Amino acid sequence: MAPIRSSESAVTVDVHAAKGFVDSGHKYLDVRTVEEFKKGHPWNALNVPYVFFTPQGREKNPEFLEQVSLICDKHDHIVVGCQSGVRSLQATEELLKAGFEHVKNMGGGYVAWVENGFLVKALQEEL
Repeated sequence: MAPIRSSESAVTVDVHAAKGFVDSGHKYLDVRTVEEFKKGHPWNALNVPYVFFTPQGREKNPEFLEQVSLICDKHDHIVVGCQSGVRSLQATEELLKAGFEHVKNMGGGYVAWVENGFLVKALQEEL
């Protein structure tokens, strides 16, 4: 379960390592938009969008840290994912800078999760 990539502060793990962490009790924080999340997400994922898509382009969620703090403690072990691994890396770096201690980025994102046949859920199933 070696990191596949590191930024200055964030560690990125591959999808298999990420699934292992989630299976062992880590929280999965999905930072995609609500619309993306509703189409499908890893089972038991928590959703806090890192950016919003607007007519003017991408806009960072100004309440991202506050919203994450409502559902995650700074001592929680968290795997952060998005669609492909770019937004989640940015979110992971921001969480680490804010004092979250055990945060890892999932490389490949939801695309890799689905490609590997891991369990997913769509919100339509929750009705």
